[in-house]
Amino acid sequence: MLNRLIELCMDHPKPALWFIFILTIGFGTQFLKIKIDTDPENMLSANQPDRVLYNQIKKDFGINDLVVVGVTDHQGIFRTEPLIRISKLIDGILKIDGVITDDVVSLTTTNNVKSKGGLLEVRRILKEIPENDIDGILMRRAIADNPLLSEKVASADGRGIAIYVPIASKDQAARIGSEIKILAKDVLSKEQNFYLAGLPIAEDQFGVEMFKQMAIMSPASGMMIFLLLWYMFRKVTLILPVMAVSMITVVWGMGLLIGMGHTVHIMSSMIPVFLMPIAVLDSVHILSDFYDRYPGIGDRRETLRQTVKELYTPMLFTSITSSVGFASLMLAPIPPVQVFGAYVAIGIIIAWILTLTFVPASIMLINEEKLQEKFSHLDTKNTGLTKALQSFGQFVYDKAIPVSVSAAIILVLGFWGVATAVINDNPVNWFAKDHDIRVADEVMNEKFGGTYMAYVVLEGTADDDIKRPEVMQYMEDLQRAIEKDPSVGKTSSIADIVSQVNYVIHDSELSQRKLPKTREEIAQYIFLYQMSGDVGDLDNFVDYGYRNANIWVQMKQGDNLIMARVKDRIDKFVRENPLPIGVTFKWSGLTYINKVWQDLMVDGMMKAILGGFLVVLILMSALFRSVGLGIISMLPLTFAIVMSYGLASYFGKDYDMPIAVCSSLALGLSIDFAIHFMQRCRACLEKHEGDFEKATFIMFGETARAIVRNAVVIAIGFLPMVTSHLGPYNTVGMFFASLMLFSSLTTLGLLPGLLKLSRGRLWDIKIQLKNT
Repeated sequence: MLNRLIELCMDHPKPALWFIFILTIGFGTQFLKIKIDTDPENMLSANQPDRVLYNQIKKDFGINDLVVVGVTDHQGIFRTEPLIRISKLIDGILKIDGVITDDVVSLTTTNNVKSKGGLLEVRRILKEIPENDIDGILMRRAIADNPLLSEKVASADGRGIAIYVPIASKDQAARIGSEIKILAKDVLSKEQNFYLAGLPIAEDQFGVEMFKQMAIMSPASGMMIFLLLWYMFRKVTLILPVMAVSMITVVWGMGLLIGMGHTVHIMSSMIPVFLMPIAVLDSVHILSDFYDRYPGIGDRRETLRQTVKELYTPMLFTSITSSVGFASLMLAPIPPVQVFGAYVAIGIIIAWILTLTFVPASIMLINEEKLQEKFSHLDTKNTGLTKALQSFGQFVYDKAIPVSVSAAIILVLGFWGVATAVINDNPVNWFAKDHDIRVADEVMNEKFGGTYMAYVVLEGTADDDIKRPEVMQYMEDLQRAIEKDPSVGKTSSIADIVSQVNYVIHDSELSQRKLPKTREEIAQYIFLYQMSGDVGDLDNFVDYGYRNANIWVQMKQGDNLIMARVKDRIDKFVRENPLPIGVTFKWSGLTYINKVWQDLMVDGMMKAILGGFLVVLILMSALFRSVGLGIISMLPLTFAIVMSYGLASYFGKDYDMPIAVCSSLALGLSIDFAIHFMQRCRACLEKHEGDFEKATFIMFGETARAIVRNAVVIAIGFLPMVTSHLGPYNTVGMFFASLMLFSSLTTLGLLPGLLKLSRGRLWDIKIQLKNT
């Protein structure tokens, strides 16, 4: 049926192209319905236990995700002029839509606990602007004397302040951050530096910049591919169909995704980047074969027929295997990954169909006379590339054993590199080192307790359990244990408040900075604090019935490994120091949730890739009717994955979310060359009665040229991504190059020798190889 469709497209090229164009318009209209979601938390399903717990904790304790604002002044913050400006900045922030004003932690909105005339006084830190430097010094000392505030709202050196801005939802972080930046520019002086930090701002800003970068990088890569193809084929009318297939594939694939009601998440936004090279691969095979055959035939229709006949089976199997490989991602326990895998798989099939219909139809519209004129003096069989490839082919044929041994050693080294890989990620590190968010992250976490928020929740079984002295003391001991980790800058809880009240009402005697010994005293101190301040001051630390308590953990680093280390430290502490009877504890918070979804993603992607690898191996064995040939055909894919990840590990690159995503790319790109080489090799052997040396010489003509052209186009064509200031794009750009390098080298440098050494025993043809 498809063969008939191909013939129809060649017989009626204009109607075929118009039909495809109309379909493209139809899919393109679906982009008007696009819904974008850049929140990595949505990597987890809505009913995932850790996510359900986090949502419940936010509800129970009135917690919202935080954007952290920092202001520094090398002359010192606690002077009249800087404090006036900071007060205006805070007032402006409170007016921004989406800011939870009641929970903003800052100099003007947060209470300090002090003693006044023998009575407890709970009042705003900056209720009035200091009239002189002495008052400013006293304010700084008062902050330093309160563990709840020290290194939280003000730095230890007195040159920086932090404002913790809770926001209604993370998808407003970038917009709120932009408004705060504009406000800071108007309010602050040139002597004051302004910073924005926190995971919500990093994650939402990444989503915003990701789409901007895609709008730049995709055309840049497209232009680079176009220039490379023009350099190779020197005829624009031959190149345009290849570029068109790539773009149409993206429009159809993304249009279908959006039309089916799926949200464009961080993962699915990468689909165009994956579909473009995969679509180009098949089209370049067609174009390359046509380019090599046409001078000897001189008729475009006949050339196309021979080309399609020759390439139909290998293109079919590369498309099926690549599609199945990506479809295996649907087994991952992460909804956006499932959508990503499904629609890349669909896009690959779309690209295959378009390559076999759109490209032949387009070539049929090229004027035959101009085509003959273009190719009249062209001899593709005696070019420098052809001679170099045939010399290389003879070398790997003659040196099959040393080449195979060397490859085995290299593969072992690659596996060793993979074994030493570190699984770790941090969304802040997706930005370039000189990006404002990275700079702010470094400065803020150096001066303050930390911008990465996590929570430890103690859960009792009855109201007022938290007021029990042994529970309160355990909470304090737990905080000290957490703070022993070098990456934890600060912890805060109701235990700190009670301890501070005890300290203040005992005339600030250091010996009294401790927790009361009875439930009655604890209850009394809590009551005094609430009566002197605002009723809702404790909401973030305890629930209404004092059954549950929340410990704020501020971390200076948000890497998964750091979060895991802190969690393991506390798990060990709890095992060695059992919780009070009737009390349990749980971890939560955005930093912890990031660790959860990234661990699930890495684990899920690795399992899905292994599953896809096995499925592709089965398909290869079926295609070649030999398990041995199936295994050999998987070597380019194996080398591409192992060497790419091994090198990444050698250079200190962590196995992070972008790397995990790129692992699926190997299934789509690296198997292509092996299938084309093996399938064409079988045809040559059957035609030349098992003479493998002669078959090798032929294979390092048309087939090798097509493989090299494809490898160069993809490897170099996507290098512009390396210039992006977003880490995931850098990673994808480098992986395109490495996957093409290793898969093409393995296909052309290793497979001929292994096939020679097999002496034909792996083939389903009746004759043995000659000249071996």
